Amino acid sequence: MTTTIQSCCLQPRIFDAIPGLIAAESTRHGGVSQGNYAALNLGLSTEDDPNAIEENRRIFFQSLGLSPAQIASAYQIHGDAILKVDQAGRADGYDALITNVPNIFLTVTVADCTPILIADPRTQAVAAIHAGWRGTIAGIVSKTIARMQAEFGVQAKDCLAYIGTCIDECSFEVNADVADHFANDYKRWDESLQKYFVNLKAVNRAQLIGAGILPEKIEVSPYSTVVHNADFYSYRKEKGVTGRMLNLIGFKA
Repeated sequence: MTTTIQSCCLQPRIFDAIPGLIAAESTRHGGVSQGNYAALNLGLSTEDDPNAIEENRRIFFQSLGLSPAQIASAYQIHGDAILKVDQAGRADGYDALITNVPNIFLTVTVADCTPILIADPRTQAVAAIHAGWRGTIAGIVSKTIARMQAEFGVQAKDCLAYIGTCIDECSFEVNADVADHFANDYKRWDESLQKYFVNLKAVNRAQLIGAGILPEKIEVSPYSTVVHNADFYSYRKEKGVTGRMLNLIGFKA
């Protein structure tokens, strides 16, 4: 199944009314990578040609009017550690980044895991979260909002959030060792396959609401990395040899 996406990035509509905010998620279109990584692979930790990755990142950032020197990222470890970012650059061992510094743009890398972007128009604080199933059960979304409240005086009711493209329930097939971590509302047992299916988008949306973000201030991507694999990378569908997308958020000065 294909979509009508052709551009290198999608921009969540939920943030449209916030002056100065830039938020986007990349697709797999518009880059220079070849083979399994075609075409806009932005993943620094993949086995793709480093020169191609560098050019892809330049293309993506330039499409948003940004430069690589404005980008903050981290090597992600599927945990729940949160980094308060004061300057651009790359850190190690964090799955959520937060800042209230203008002209720093936070990024997370995904290829099935759930990306979540949060913005508070009042304090101009933002967050970029990488929530795989481990991060989700660890409550990384709730913990990130609590950290934003502590660091920046954010009130969750003022925030808007975007749950980006990831593996959807229809494709996230797991055994009981994973499914047992999730409440019944967010998993489905398939008798014929003897497998569970887990809805990571729904779990993370519930965490956003539980932390105080209003339901009408949350947008959820309608796309799936597996179902719409022609437009997005999927680690699971492509058996680990594939590119990565970026989700990005930050305020211009």
